[in-house]
Amino acid sequence: MTLLENEEVLALNKPPGVSMATSGREGKSAREAVARLLKACGQPREEELWLVHRLDVGTSGVVLLAKNFESHCALSQAFQSGGVRKTYRALVWGRPRPAGGVIEERLGRDPRDGRKMKVRADGKRAVTRYETLSRLPGVTDLRLFPETGRTHQIRVHLSARGHPIVGDALYGGASRWHGVRIPSQRRALAGVAHPLLHAERIEIPEMGIDVRAPLPEDYVKVLSALGLASLAPRPQSQ
Repeated sequence: MTLLENEEVLALNKPPGVSMATSGREGKSAREAVARLLKACGQPREEELWLVHRLDVGTSGVVLLAKNFESHCALSQAFQSGGVRKTYRALVWGRPRPAGGVIEERLGRDPRDGRKMKVRADGKRAVTRYETLSRLPGVTDLRLFPETGRTHQIRVHLSARGHPIVGDALYGGASRWHGVRIPSQRRALAGVAHPLLHAERIEIPEMGIDVRAPLPEDYVKVLSALGLASLAPRPQSQ
């Protein structure tokens, strides 16, 4: 699904399950990652597009692709300099307390499992702000604002606080039933096959970019099954 397109950038709503990983020959693998994303979004193109940033395979939401070398440089610089404002949604187990605040924990590679990151005193600085949108049976719907861009940052920060993302088996988000007593609600949560983490919005004020992506269908279905009456967009925090 195309969210925005102009002469500089193409913004797509990435569905969960699409890998944007690159390895080996970086140029070739980056092109392959772009091709996978375009195919998943029903946007086959022959023109060259430049990968600016990535989302984890299970994460849905806004992805920006540069349409020329100059815009690729400008977008990359914005991401590296902190000129990008990112907003995420996540459904987590339990009830974070306080309901809103800042998680600041340094992150580094887990020496016991190379796939994972973990909180480490010698890790890189990582900061995530969050606020509660809805408290539901056994889970909480959060909006999050990462101020840094570390690998798996939101997933690790939430897990470290004891509130892993629903469906995130890598960081302890497999089924937890405390507070979920209705069978239909248990079935809805048990059917989640990936972390319910969604890149909801990207803003780059200096480039006039402000892109939002609607929640994926499976996220909406789970919220509905848990009894959330209204799924209308809520005001963005400043």
